[in-house]
Amino acid sequence: MIINEHGQPVGVSVEVTAPEPPPAVPLVGTYATLVLLDAAAHGEQLFEAFSGAADEADWTYLPYGPFESVDDFMSWLFHVEGQTDPMFFTVVDNRDDTYAGLASYLRIDRYAASVEVGHIHFSRDIQGTPATTEAMFLMMVNIFAAGYRRYEWKCDDLNVPSRAAALRLGFSYEGTFRQATHYKGRNRDTAWFGMTDQDWHQVRAEFERWLDPSNFDADGQQRSPLHNRR
Repeated sequence: MIINEHGQPVGVSVEVTAPEPPPAVPLVGTYATLVLLDAAAHGEQLFEAFSGAADEADWTYLPYGPFESVDDFMSWLFHVEGQTDPMFFTVVDNRDDTYAGLASYLRIDRYAASVEVGHIHFSRDIQGTPATTEAMFLMMVNIFAAGYRRYEWKCDDLNVPSRAAALRLGFSYEGTFRQATHYKGRNRDTAWFGMTDQDWHQVRAEFERWLDPSNFDADGQQRSPLHNRR
């Protein structure tokens, strides 16, 4: 603990240079690739991928959707395309080079050197595959390499799969903000999770171990799980 001249505890000294906005570059991995959203090029295939689900449960905790038609979906995509905050990426499934998901950087605070990840939506075809985990890893690599100190994950406190995913990916639970917002006519208590650049060194090593092709059998099943839960 650091005590100042007045006898008060204070934070450790830091020198923070505001990083540039998150690099809007392709993020290429073994199982997944992320490219900036191009509504005209990606939209119809994304709509088909999301519409392939047997139900609409994947839209429950998103503040938009489900979309009744491809035209409605395309209208929303064109609205968010090209924005810098949130900055949307399309997730490509490297198995067949198909567009299979969306994710974004948002709440980009260069002064605090902090970024949130959100708007995550994976098609049922890639849910539970290495591609989804690697997509999240690639976004982390990109943001910490750019000089950000903090990476955040927030979700509806009732969204159990999202909470579990945050912990599995190495985020630490930091609390729940009651009545933080509302959407789709419902209250939302928001669960906060965070990862710092100090956490990142350990987390990255475990991702790299898990993502190594030797960790998967001929059917693509993991030999050992990801041990990033903090």
